Amino acid sequence: MNAVDWLLHAQVTIAGSPVLVREIVGNVFGLASALFGMRRVVAAWPVGIIGNVLLFTVFVGGIFDTPQDKDLWGQAGRQVFFFILSVYGWYQWYQTRHRGAAKAVTPRWATGRERIELLGIGVVLYAAGFFVLRALGSWGPQWDAWILTGSILATYGMARGFVEFWLIWIAVDVVGVPLLVQAKFYPSAAMYVIYGLFCLIGFASWWKIQNNERVSPPEAVVVG
Repeated sequence: MNAVDWLLHAQVTIAGSPVLVREIVGNVFGLASALFGMRRVVAAWPVGIIGNVLLFTVFVGGIFDTPQDKDLWGQAGRQVFFFILSVYGWYQWYQTRHRGAAKAVTPRWATGRERIELLGIGVVLYAAGFFVLRALGSWGPQWDAWILTGSILATYGMARGFVEFWLIWIAVDVVGVPLLVQAKFYPSAAMYVIYGLFCLIGFASWWKIQNNERVSPPEAVVVG
């Protein structure tokens, strides 16, 4: 068996259930991306993209013949959105570094207007996600839609440098852990627990950086 075949088909047994090795590997890349993100390193985005591709194949078992008998279309769909937003974040952070900044992003709190916009977008995404995921037969569509919506908002917030993005991730993890345990995606559930603890550290770190560097948000442009 060559390396590619091993990555695609190798399994281990966890808590009496078969688990794909690529689910473990994909989550390792996801955690590495988070670590790079906390350190504000551009590599966070390409590393995360590799994890997104691997995990997409894990959560649509009906297509890729995974051991689990449940399709989590929200989990799979968020990998697609991660990919798209990661390209955007990669570009944004790279441009900042290219302009000579010491780090790829400067953390800041979102403005009141930006928070309202995020809330509005979140409501629309959740409503649309719930109906689409239910139609697709996703297992636990209400929770899957929550995870999908929060993941999109958190990734966008990270690209923009919003300190709040860590808190959004924590809200995702609170719902994601029990859902993934029930669906027997154990490596992903374990990663959510570790990532939740890591998010607390990341939030404290970015909050401290924001206080130290204290950069005021850009002024709104008034048209008319």
